[in-house]
Amino acid sequence: MWRVLVVEDESDLSSSLAYALRANGYEAKIAGTGHAAIEALESFRPDLVLLDLMLPDMSGLEICRKLRGTPSEEQPIVVILSARAQEIDRVVGFEIGADDYVAKPFSVRELMLRIDARLRSRQRISEARSGQVARIDEATNRFFQLRNLRIDESAHRVFVDDDEVHVSALEMRILVYLFQSPGHMRTRRELLTEVWGYHPDVESRTVDTHIKRLRDKLGAGADLLQTVRGVGFRLANAEPAAEPAGDETVEEGPAALLPARRRPPAQQSTKPL
Repeated sequence: MWRVLVVEDESDLSSSLAYALRANGYEAKIAGTGHAAIEALESFRPDLVLLDLMLPDMSGLEICRKLRGTPSEEQPIVVILSARAQEIDRVVGFEIGADDYVAKPFSVRELMLRIDARLRSRQRISEARSGQVARIDEATNRFFQLRNLRIDESAHRVFVDDDEVHVSALEMRILVYLFQSPGHMRTRRELLTEVWGYHPDVESRTVDTHIKRLRDKLGAGADLLQTVRGVGFRLANAEPAAEPAGDETVEEGPAALLPARRRPPAQQSTKPL
């Protein structure tokens, strides 16, 4: 049974959410303060957290930041519930690691559908990791490799130099999206729209925050995630650099993504022999 932690100081709302969660087959626990939520994260070990931002003793953002800063492999899904519905509030929520952001007031039925979708996605990943999936459609059984970085999308596994790197579902989507067009730059807006499913009205540093976190995890493979300053990001070209043909030269590093240049023809001497 999936466990959901409701972090909400309004007792009427938290009770209603807990009732709806139990009616939908989830195990629910309520935490009315930030400190109670931190304790419940350790003892209850939820699969998903419904997190209010305006708690009496601390900000929900602080709880999310602490949660994402832990080295645990199986971090819970975080869905922020907040009356703050401005663009900047959503941006900040995503930047600190929230998986979803729902503005109050909201439809409880819609929220239950969002929770179900998030947890079903996590279940597919968990089953693929543990080998419980008897058969995986070849169309979705995708593998990617670039130098020392290897990705098995269907099993949700990432390896650098044959050492497994544990990434979140969102980080996996970032890698797969960039792998679909290696060497091609993707803007922040494209990433927010295609990976987050979020259509921003303003520029956001959300992507930068997650790319930095992903680079830190990749270690020796971090240089494969390249920044196009002021514009966006790209994955280094997945194709190995071709051997120079004839008088062509090939650059190493980021410059290798540019077309090969031809050396100018040698100048012919005009002095008489």
